[in-house]
This record gives sequence, structure tokens and C-alpha cells, in this order.
Amino acid sequence: MKVIITGGGGFLGNQLGRKLLKRGTLTGPSGDQEPIEELVLFDVFISKDRKLGLDGATKFVTGDISDRETVSGLLDRKDVSVFHLASMVSGECEVDFDAAMEVNLDGGQLLLEGLRKLDGRPRIVFASSVAAFGGASMPEVVGDSTKRCPQTTYGMTKVICELMINDYTRKGFLDGRGARLPTVIIRPGKPNTAASSFASGMFREPLAGKPCELPVSRDQRMPVIGYRTVVDSFIALHEMEAARLDDDRTYTLPSHDLTVKEMVEVLENEAARLNLDLGPIVDAPDPMIQKIVDTWPVATDASRALAVGLPDVEPLAKIIQGYVEDFQ
Repeated sequence: MKVIITGGGGFLGNQLGRKLLKRGTLTGPSGDQEPIEELVLFDVFISKDRKLGLDGATKFVTGDISDRETVSGLLDRKDVSVFHLASMVSGECEVDFDAAMEVNLDGGQLLLEGLRKLDGRPRIVFASSVAAFGGASMPEVVGDSTKRCPQTTYGMTKVICELMINDYTRKGFLDGRGARLPTVIIRPGKPNTAASSFASGMFREPLAGKPCELPVSRDQRMPVIGYRTVVDSFIALHEMEAARLDDDRTYTLPSHDLTVKEMVEVLENEAARLNLDLGPIVDAPDPMIQKIVDTWPVATDASRALAVGLPDVEPLAKIIQGYVEDFQ
């Protein structure tokens, strides 16, 4: 079978690709485990460091997810599964509405339409976000029964794609599944333009002995999840028997409910245990970032995801240990 990861040039897409290569098989259209004969990482750009260790085993394709011919070219065989992670991030979407609509919304619909044209019911796993929630009536703890009322363009496009996946699945065009992600930590490399970028930076930079500027209050509470758990959740969703899933195909993943101050304390304890000298964390309030973060929930209710067998979060200390093992 062929497996396509859109957004394969990003961190999560890259980690997912590496995990699938090690795994070697996925449930194919036959319903049985089938070898992954072709693994495609697709993105608008894929850096050289993302390709390290994957050359020869993976095909890298660059292009525009909102271009119809490009998407059609990816879906060139019937036995295909897709992990759809391609997306502009929150900060970019607030700055450039038109591009956000083209990439996040038009690109998602083109992909669904391409899968619709294939015989059978190809599986697609979609990366959504807790940015789907928001508004004055949003509770502090959000879950799958919470009203979706996003307060960012990014969140709005995620909600629409969730609803399209539900309807395309209901119609029998495809077999869609989605993971609604809390803030994912710890991402290596340079900061990106996501409003949540600081949540990784506050670990990554100090662990590298570099200073980190903190744009939000240390009392800010936010839901976070480790990248290893997210990757495992994507695969578990793909492998889930359709009969176990209901008419709402997107599942809110579990998270830690911690303040920035509490996360810093765990970081300091782990650094001491590992005998690492941390770089300083400097308070540098950014009103724009704080305004966006203020619209977020502070915790997730993942009881529905856990009930169908998706993995629970690892302790924060273990997330830090995993990052050090993988990237330092």
C-alpha cells in the first residue's frame, strides 16, 4: 500500500514517517495488515535535516496542497492511506486570512475529493486542534461534547475540516478519523509562528543552554501533550476498527493541565537529575500572544478517546527525557 503524510516536512509529519518505517505495515483496504510499499512525505518545503536517515526508504514530494493537479498526482493508486497534517499555523492564519483559507480549507477539501474518487473507502487521519473550541461560553475543560466556537481563523478551518470528514465518512466516500491536539511539546529546531511556539521553546532553549523569552504569564494554565503520544495516537486511530468509532470521527486527545510555572519546576528538577545547566527563562510579555492564548481551554476531557483505546499522556518528566534522548 501507499501511505501519504501531508505536512511531512514538519516535525510531527517527520516523526510519524520514521515511526511508520519502523512499523512497516498498516491496515490496508483489504482490512488486513499490508506492507507499506511507498511512503510519501509531502509539503511545500522539506529541509535537508528532515530527510536524514530517510533517503531511499521515503519519497519526498514538494508542492501546494491547494493545487488540484498536485493533489491528484499524490493519489495515483487505489490502495492508499493519508495522514493529513498539512496546515498553516495559528499566528500565520491571523496575519494572512486568504492563504489560510487556501491551504487549510481548500487544500483539505481537495484531498477529501481526491480520496472520494478512489474505489473503496480509503482511510484518512486528520490532525485537528483544541483551537476548535473558544468563545464566551467555553468551559475551562473541553471535550468532544463541548460546543465548537473557535476564536481564530486557524481553529475555524480545523472545525470545518472535522465536519467534512464526518460527512464524507457518513456518505461512504472514505473512512475518516481525526485527533484534536492540545499543544504539542517539545518541538526541536527553531521557533515557528504558532502562538503556542513558546510552550516548546521554554524547554528546548534552556535545555540547550540558551535563554528563552516567555511571552505569557507564568500563571498561564494550558493543555500540553508529548509528541511521542501524538504520533502513537495517529497510528492507533488509523488502525482502529471502524465499528469502534461513532458518527463524530474526531477525538480530543488527553493532556496535562499545568501552569507555565509548574512546567518550569519539572524542567528544573529533570535538569538537576540529568546534571544539565539550563539557560535562563526570561519574562517578556507579548500582548498579541497572550491575547490568543487567553482564548484557549486550560485542560481536555479525553474520556471518549481513552475509551476507544487511544494512549494516555506520559508524565511531563518522561516527555522531557524523551526529547533529550531523541534530539540532544
